[in-house]
Amino acid sequence: MGRVDKPHGLRGEVVVTLTSNRPERAQVGAVLFAGDSALRIESATPFGKRWVMRLAGVDTRQQADALRGVVLYGEPLEDDDAWWVHDLVGCAVEDEDGRRLGRVEAVLPNPASDLLELDTGGLVPLRFVVSRRPGWLVVSVPEGLLDPPAG
Repeated sequence: MGRVDKPHGLRGEVVVTLTSNRPERAQVGAVLFAGDSALRIESATPFGKRWVMRLAGVDTRQQADALRGVVLYGEPLEDDDAWWVHDLVGCAVEDEDGRRLGRVEAVLPNPASDLLELDTGGLVPLRFVVSRRPGWLVVSVPEGLLDPPAG
């Protein structure tokens, strides 16, 4: 969901890169988790493509520096239309003809479209998923996308 990049200033603020597209993740009062520690957002200001945040209990540059590189997570959100990474990983992937293409090992962030990383080594843009059901994804991929490299 995000990562603390570095301290910002002397009063404990941090620069955070969020990988979530959900605006409520950066709202004042939202709670982010760093392992077992809950960090409530006291302020959040856009900073280019990142955020400058003040987190409750982080009041000094030294405390902020201790968070450098820490991965942040949020509570699961209730949204029946959302596609959560933990729901996609492990899914079998097939094309529209029923040909098995592999199993999702990871979802990789990518500016144009997040990528499904398959156990076969293939990468399928998430926007090519045409249907899903528990444990299965059906994709419509351009011909040659998953062919092994020539060489």
